[in-house]
Amino acid sequence: MRQDYTAVIQRDGEWWIGWVEEVPGVNSQGATREELLENLRDALREALEMNREDARAAARGAFEEVSLAP
Repeated sequence: MRQDYTAVIQRDGEWWIGWVEEVPGVNSQGATREELLENLRDALREALEMNREDARAAARGAFEEVSLAP
């Protein structure tokens, strides 16, 4: 299942800054718009993988993973 995420980005002086709306704490900056977007993609991938690891570690015994669509 492919999930789309929304980035809120803006120019702030010499920098571009941005946040991913759907995942608290995923934010970044870049010297260019393109660099910011790549930094946000990297931060999002890392956050999602850490969240997956945390969820799996919290499960006790046998568990299953089920895809959910909003």
